[in-house]
Amino acid sequence: MRAAQPRKFRGKNKAPKWTRPANGIVSVMVLPLTVTDPADLDRLEKLFGAIWSIKRAVQRDARARVNAYWAARRERDRDGMKAVRQRLGLSREALERCAYRHLENAGHLKHHATKALAMHIADEVWNGVSRHLFADNTGNRHGRPRVGRWHDFTRIPGRARSHTAENKWETFRLVGTLHGHAMAYTDGGQHDLMQPRRMPKPTVPDGKVPTGKLTAAGKPSVRKATWWDHTGPFAVVFAGGPDSKLGDLVLPVRIPQGAGRRERVEHFLADPRRWHKVDLVRRRKASAPGGWTYEAHLMVLGPGYASPAVRQMRKRAAELDRIGGVDGNVSNLSVVSFPASMDPAEGSPASSEVVLTGEERARLEKKARKQRGRARALERSRRATNAAQYGLSKRQAARAERRAAKGLKSKAVTVPGGARDARSNGAPKQAFRRDRLSGNYRELRARQAEAAAGAAEYRRHRARQIAREIIAAHGPHLTVEDCDIRTWYRLWGKRLSQTTPGMLISALEIECKAAGGRLLRASTWSTGLSQHCLCGERVSKKLRDREHKCIACGLVGKRDLVSATLAAFVNLADPDDPKTATLDTARSRHAQIIFDQGLEEALRESTTPCQNTPRGAGRVAVPRQRGTSAPRTAGRRDRATPDEPRPVRDHAGKPGPRTACSPQPASGELRLKS
Repeated sequence: MRAAQPRKFRGKNKAPKWTRPANGIVSVMVLPLTVTDPADLDRLEKLFGAIWSIKRAVQRDARARVNAYWAARRERDRDGMKAVRQRLGLSREALERCAYRHLENAGHLKHHATKALAMHIADEVWNGVSRHLFADNTGNRHGRPRVGRWHDFTRIPGRARSHTAENKWETFRLVGTLHGHAMAYTDGGQHDLMQPRRMPKPTVPDGKVPTGKLTAAGKPSVRKATWWDHTGPFAVVFAGGPDSKLGDLVLPVRIPQGAGRRERVEHFLADPRRWHKVDLVRRRKASAPGGWTYEAHLMVLGPGYASPAVRQMRKRAAELDRIGGVDGNVSNLSVVSFPASMDPAEGSPASSEVVLTGEERARLEKKARKQRGRARALERSRRATNAAQYGLSKRQAARAERRAAKGLKSKAVTVPGGARDARSNGAPKQAFRRDRLSGNYRELRARQAEAAAGAAEYRRHRARQIAREIIAAHGPHLTVEDCDIRTWYRLWGKRLSQTTPGMLISALEIECKAAGGRLLRASTWSTGLSQHCLCGERVSKKLRDREHKCIACGLVGKRDLVSATLAAFVNLADPDDPKTATLDTARSRHAQIIFDQGLEEALRESTTPCQNTPRGAGRVAVPRQRGTSAPRTAGRRDRATPDEPRPVRDHAGKPGPRTACSPQPASGELRLKS
């Protein structure tokens, strides 16, 4: 009997490896896909199901291997951690081989999925495993890898096209040209672009195409036309699995259209040489067939699109020679800036406060009411479908007792309002994941997810707009306290989802970089901005105290604006290390003297048109605490205050004595007023 031949694998590529350009910038454009053919919709659903099966199997194998790795403590001590990982197959290549085996052992998966897709799914699983096995720069590791949920699986990563070999895309590929798409849906340029709701699928070109070479007989060489010769409307093409007999999966693309969209479309789609990769993404939409709508995320080598107005704004901001500070809070964002030369002739201090306006508060309250209504409807639907898992409420039980006492027939309760049946330890007798869910429940949940995604996109858009306004008024050279936003969420919870301080600071950092500047981060432990005055004196304030009053120099102003002013005078020995920050009180006192009345006015009210504080909106949310609120002091302390990072995380310095500030002037000079 012939022995089984060892399986052969392709060796390393001998050609030079392609590397991303030096700038390393990539951008993504979302292209909606028009899937109206039931057969194509069925293939898409089966494709996502096949990839999800592979990912779930690899996740289970990875979790089992991680558990075995931590259980082999003696083997790790004897042979080393690397040897144990190699034996258990905890590496990127081993997980890729695992995904290949699952694909080959399940024959039906090869009708839909390919090895390239399986490899990229395994790479995603390995990213989570590596974050668990290896600590990051702060010494923290993620938790053990878990098996994800079906509704959270929304992306199938494609494989990047080859930039060294011509016409080589191994998974999803974008075909067509912008000119051909415009000609197809403008009738040759006779009217504006009009894309129908049901877009026709392009067909593969037929006929022969000359190759530009000669045969051995000296005749022009030709080849059969393929998708690479398609110059018509855009479409995403996928060849299917190795055992698929259904042909190519062709998904028509609907390019964005409307006011100001033409320039953006040309930026991403005009040059096919910049196209890098296409990912297939699905998004929950209750009104779509099957409850999902599909998109192609096109990754392009190069920066994203910026409108001429944004580019002009960034150019003007880069020319502003100003320095400023930012103070992020739970309910507002304060910014104060000065001329970099500290010369009153070149400009005056400017301040801005970003808070929720009355219209935004009303909109958020309306949205919260809708969200509560959806949540109640979901709970009623779950209770009605799984009535046996819930008890009667007090009111329902009292009514049943009254009817029984009168000898009346008991009424059937379709929606019980009591607590869920649980064991003695409080755990439900039946897990929630085993409940029966109605079609109405699934539709309501899809609409809830759709509304949440829309709200998140609105918050991101608002953060970008506010960041651009701040940069235009104060310049791109700013400093902010390095606070841990996760601590705020533990104290205020969903309140932060309205003001989104972390999202505002992140957007501000991006805009500073785009305008040629930088947003520096300073440690709260070594600066104590909210507990100091511009004159250098320490002014202790509780978290509930929102007004700054200094008895040494007489300065009165808003607490957040004073903190933002001090942030402008922070020096960092290492700009990348917030722990090296120190407060230069000599410069802050100098600015207080030379700007005098203009600075005091800026610290009382906003001086720029960046969403000024409306009447009565200056309050800040304060968590309920036992006794008095913990003050942010400038001396030694044992624990962090509610708006500072926890000591357990090495976020921006460890608790202990603060770094000394810069030398302060004499006490007699501190009391002088210009």
